[in-house]
Amino acid sequence: MIAATAAAARAAAKRIAPLIEATPLVHSAAFSDELDADVWFKLENRQTTGSFKLRGASNRLLTLSGKQRASGCVAASSGNHGAAVACASQQLGIDCVVFVPEQTSPAKIAKIHSFGGEVRFFGTDGLDAEEHARAFAAEHGRFYVSPYNDEQVVAGQGTCGIEIIEALPRLNAAFVAVGGGGLVGGIGSVFKEHDAAILVYGCQPLASPVMARSIGAGEVLDMPSGVTLSDGTAGGIERGSVTFPLNRAVVDDWIIVDEAAIAGAMRRYMDCEGDVIEGAAGVAVAGLLERRSEIAGKNVVVVICGGNVSEETLQEVRRS
Repeated sequence: MIAATAAAARAAAKRIAPLIEATPLVHSAAFSDELDADVWFKLENRQTTGSFKLRGASNRLLTLSGKQRASGCVAASSGNHGAAVACASQQLGIDCVVFVPEQTSPAKIAKIHSFGGEVRFFGTDGLDAEEHARAFAAEHGRFYVSPYNDEQVVAGQGTCGIEIIEALPRLNAAFVAVGGGGLVGGIGSVFKEHDAAILVYGCQPLASPVMARSIGAGEVLDMPSGVTLSDGTAGGIERGSVTFPLNRAVVDDWIIVDEAAIAGAMRRYMDCEGDVIEGAAGVAVAGLLERRSEIAGKNVVVVICGGNVSEETLQEVRRS
């Protein structure tokens, strides 16, 4: 499973190169000094659409047949995946409809529109939107692009890990925010194939720790999600998702952080690094800060998975 996913990621890296940015991996003097470690940030917030999601969406659409492309595609997303599918569709000339939960960030909706995607609202949870989008795609003969439950999407996300290992081959640990598990499944496979000793930490908000709780239970759980700054990782997981066994195989430990920790991590990062990040990235930074005692002297990467956040949310974070 790990080897196959890593191989698929290597193939995806060649395929999607014309459509994505190879994002920077930057060393943080401030975090390194504070934590007595070498801390690196992988800046997926600098990706074309402002998040890592463009990698998986591009890879999936590039693997479609000509007939599938001509029929159009459908996506469901809290925002970042929708923008990614819209962007890749625009570049490839594919008609695109994106379903989003009703509470989706206005900044992310605007991003989808900016890439020519048609936005439709459905439900209050990511899983609700996914199920509706799948039904809509089937009814209208379109291809449904899953945000995580697709091997080609996971392989595309894994290309982020390839860039990290090429720049930092002696990696010791990585902190990754987890929603549906496509990102950590893809890059975790790349890391583990490179060096099985690399520690992969899956980080989730206390308001929606669905993957962590599901792996703990040994099956995908149907559990409610609360409101969280990490809207990009909130929501349920499809039963039978390809990411469930993959996450179980590559994630060494799970870190659950509350809203105060997420907001504090976002403030700390933005103050130290001078860059805007969204709540999901704040979850990964919060995970790093929580495990400071475990990373001293190590080469550590935190994936800054996205930077699409509304000004209203930023003001809330700064006030908290």
